Amino acid sequence: MSHATADRYAWTEPGVEDLGGGVHRIPLPLPMEGLKAVNVYAIADPGGVDLIDAGIALVPAREQLAAGLRQIGYELGDVRNFFVTHIHIDHYSLAVELRRAFHSVISLGEQERANLIATRDMVNGNGNRFFGIDGLRRLGALDLITQLAAESRQPPALIEWEDPDRWLADGTDLDLRTRTLRAVHTPGHTRGHLVYHDAAAAIMFAGDHVLPHITPSIGFEPAGNRMALSDYLSSLARTLALPDARLLPAHGPVTGSTHERIRELLAHHDTRLAETLSAVQAGNATPFEVAKAIKWTRRHREFADLDLFAQVQAVNETAAHLVVLAIRGQVSHSLSAEGTDLYQVAAAG
Repeated sequence: MSHATADRYAWTEPGVEDLGGGVHRIPLPLPMEGLKAVNVYAIADPGGVDLIDAGIALVPAREQLAAGLRQIGYELGDVRNFFVTHIHIDHYSLAVELRRAFHSVISLGEQERANLIATRDMVNGNGNRFFGIDGLRRLGALDLITQLAAESRQPPALIEWEDPDRWLADGTDLDLRTRTLRAVHTPGHTRGHLVYHDAAAAIMFAGDHVLPHITPSIGFEPAGNRMALSDYLSSLARTLALPDARLLPAHGPVTGSTHERIRELLAHHDTRLAETLSAVQAGNATPFEVAKAIKWTRRHREFADLDLFAQVQAVNETAAHLVVLAIRGQVSHSLSAEGTDLYQVAAAG
């Protein structure tokens, strides 16, 4: 590993980063190929500690969270609140596990209700829901359906997906002992994603909405959302309209400006939309065909070189970009006799 690459992943190393003002970053390990850690943020005061996100309900993550809290003078039982950004397992599941033991309070965006219901359905035996097999059929990805069936891969049923204690509405002000956080609804990565904005301290707990080194997955969530990218671009614009703030992301290092990264993400999606349109202009009609025609990841990899899970994400993201192009009138949408989405360049005029 080069020095530059090592620096890029330094944020994943165990420990605690003091961000000032009683805020600490505690990275917790993840058992995922491309995502090695998730940041949990501890907001501490003499009476206890509140956490932004929780990590995954696995022993290494729980142990590292306990060690990090001890480093700043607290135990797991001192956690009063988990303010969770979204329903994904690496953010929500450890909160549920710890609540059983310590009776902490979990808050989650109210628009995640549909994802919680769909996740329960998935865990209770409908593994197809996890990979969105029904959706893949509509997107023309029959090859992926065959591969998924051969793998018989089931989602990790690590927890009972219990409800939070509190469903947060957009704009809710959370009065902590040392600061006030505003919960801002930022759909896109998931339909109920929240960021927590501390305007007075100029910091943004951004979850997976704005990430410094990677682009969050779009169009891949248990309940499904065909408008995911359209929602995401609107959410980025909404976040850009807030006062600029230090970016405290769920994955990656803390950086100086949320606005700077949002502008990069908007530019990235402009490029991606242009690439998607070019693929349609070349005669690719289904989201699956379009996904295979464009390059993926920072390394510009061929679709065939991605692992199966990444291919499923890629097809869903492509579908989300095609929906935006259709909304903008640049492509037209129709259905095949089998119910597959088909796109072609919109007629002029």
